[in-house]
Amino acid sequence: MSETNLTAMAHQVVWLTFALGIVFGAVAQRTHFCTMGAVGDIVNIGSWDRMRQWLLAIAVAIIGTNLLATSGQIDLAQSLYTSPRLTWLSHIIGGALFGFGMVLASGCGGKTLVRIGAGNLKSLVVFIVLGVSALISLRGILALPRANWLEHFVILLPTTQDLPSLAATLGGNKTQLQLTLASLFAGLLTLFVLRSRQFRTLENMVAGISIGLIIVAGWYVSGHLGYVAEHPDTLAEAFIATNSGRMESFSFVAPFAYTLDLLMMWTDASKGVSFGIAAAMGVIVGSLFMALITRSFRWEGFGSIEDTANHLVGAILMGFGGVTALGCTIGQGISGVSTLAIGSILSLCAILSGTVAALKYQTWRMERTT
Repeated sequence: MSETNLTAMAHQVVWLTFALGIVFGAVAQRTHFCTMGAVGDIVNIGSWDRMRQWLLAIAVAIIGTNLLATSGQIDLAQSLYTSPRLTWLSHIIGGALFGFGMVLASGCGGKTLVRIGAGNLKSLVVFIVLGVSALISLRGILALPRANWLEHFVILLPTTQDLPSLAATLGGNKTQLQLTLASLFAGLLTLFVLRSRQFRTLENMVAGISIGLIIVAGWYVSGHLGYVAEHPDTLAEAFIATNSGRMESFSFVAPFAYTLDLLMMWTDASKGVSFGIAAAMGVIVGSLFMALITRSFRWEGFGSIEDTANHLVGAILMGFGGVTALGCTIGQGISGVSTLAIGSILSLCAILSGTVAALKYQTWRMERTT
């Protein structure tokens, strides 16, 4: 394959991802899709509607992603989430820190982008601080405790860490196991979601189904359209326009770091717009578009010193925690879980635990102040 063809392929991947990001941002802005908000609704008012949106998105992503895999369109073994190295402590600590931080910062990475598009200047600050925190967690001083301590606690598995591959080591056909397990998990989640009559509104259904399909489409764009069997420079297989060099879908922690890195090193010819950067920018544009047409665009800033401090600390925790856990509520919570990877499930549980702990902490702070 020639360099010209590779460039054309990279442009195709980036522009398609940008378009998917626009749809993500528009849907999330219109339907108030938010993981932190979903957990907060349960803890504070006992409402499960937004949590059901998120669970429906997970169900759709699971079944769609595994159908792509079993039909040979993508290879989930090439994703970041399915490595045989299960860094269990990194998933637990990183996930908990991310969950706690996103409450302080008023939303996860995806919600931060949506808020920026709607005029929230606090979220713009979170974006910058989170990006810096993620960057120094990837390559700087915070990479030392991550790589030298947390990642030393590892379990080496006999195969990739997705549940179908692990089950196949005990006997059975992997393709059949993959379809069975994906159908089982997606089916149980869907039954739980749809049992609530109150949830079954057009807005809720659109939110869950659309976000889930966007994750599936992300896998297809990077894992199929962006796949090269033999790169002309390395003569090895490659995935074009991804920062990790692997197949990717939507995730919003490391892309913040790569976005800042690109802006600061714009004239460096070795850097360019990647899958993650295009997705993040698309979400902002989609949210802005929806906020303008629904007349919900509002400028918003910090209300107090404590508000500022909470968002700064939250952004730092999200940056380090998201890099350590290999993703966020979207990256691990939907994209990662759609591969049925054990590490993604661990990260998801840790994120939810950290979120609940932070919500309880905020309640305690309010009661103490009053």
